[in-house]
Amino acid sequence: MTEPVLLSSLDVTEGELRAGQDGRLTVDGPRMRAVLKGATPSSAELRFTVLGPTARQVALASGEQRQQVGLKLRALDGCNLVYVMWRIAPKPGVVVNYKRNPGQHSSRECGNGGYTTVRPARRDSVDAPAPGIPHTLRALLEGSTLRVWADGRLAWEGELPAEALAVDGPVGLRSDNVRVALQLFSPVH
Repeated sequence: MTEPVLLSSLDVTEGELRAGQDGRLTVDGPRMRAVLKGATPSSAELRFTVLGPTARQVALASGEQRQQVGLKLRALDGCNLVYVMWRIAPKPGVVVNYKRNPGQHSSRECGNGGYTTVRPARRDSVDAPAPGIPHTLRALLEGSTLRVWADGRLAWEGELPAEALAVDGPVGLRSDNVRVALQLFSPVH
């Protein structure tokens, strides 16, 4: 059983989340990162509506220009975590990667180092989430098996390597260069 996560239960580590309509939160800035305070569930669900690109677009630290929204799993800190992202542009789809930087704990220390893309055992093509329409991204980690659903359809399934599982932390969310209204759901804690 999951329940909606309140803004007061989130630690916003970059950007800004604002309380919006119907209990949803809104993101208007080019970067937002947040994690659930004090809980380490192995699943999360993000219900969101894309409102369009942000007025100001900011390249990732790698220099790549990307629009995306997604979940964090096992988010020990900004240098050690698993990402489940639904990319909008330039190439739509669901992507899973982890960031591992032993001994480093802040983005200032690790920058964009330590990213590894995880190859799925099974993947289904997923279009970019259409603006103005509600979408759902759900991730479930059971042991080392990660399953990701996009709008109720299994979009990604695979095994996370031991290196990705070596850290543990809360679930969270992330957005890049997209305005979005969202709500994070987490198992009752």
